[in-house]
Amino acid sequence: MFNNPYLNSYSPSMNQQSFNERIDGEIAKLQQMKNNANQQQPAINQTFQLAPMNSHTMKYADTIDDVSKETVYFDTPFFSKDMSVVWIKNVKGEIKTYELNEIVPKDEKDLQIEFLKSKIEELEGMVKHDANVTNVNAKQDATNTTTNDRSIGATIKKNESSSIQKIPRGKKEQ
Repeated sequence: MFNNPYLNSYSPSMNQQSFNERIDGEIAKLQQMKNNANQQQPAINQTFQLAPMNSHTMKYADTIDDVSKETVYFDTPFFSKDMSVVWIKNVKGEIKTYELNEIVPKDEKDLQIEFLKSKIEELEGMVKHDANVTNVNAKQDATNTTTNDRSIGATIKKNESSSIQKIPRGKKEQ
């Protein structure tokens, strides 16, 4: 009570009105100090991001070891730099590896060219396979054979070489 500044400066000669004005002035000063303190101090808003916000991210990795080190919160694809391999890691830590191949759309001309190339390769293979039979003169060794076609009863004549037989090279007979 002795440390109160209002009572120490109070003397019996002061009237009650000046005492009230002085108290009101002190209250106004304190209000002003309070307003200044609130304006100078910025509001502290702090947010914590526990998981990535974007659930559709893809990442790049060099090896599967890099993928295994990463922590994921949802199924996440990891692509190799050359885009030939993709690893998909799930929340449990399981990793699946896939190989990527580019699909080039082909128009009708490209498909026809590809078909003709395959036919050419097939014919070249047949020519190389049958090259060892080309030195035989078929007319010289030909014999006439006559058979009956049982379904219509007509006679069929074939002019076949009797000295050369073509043996299929597929499956071996046991």
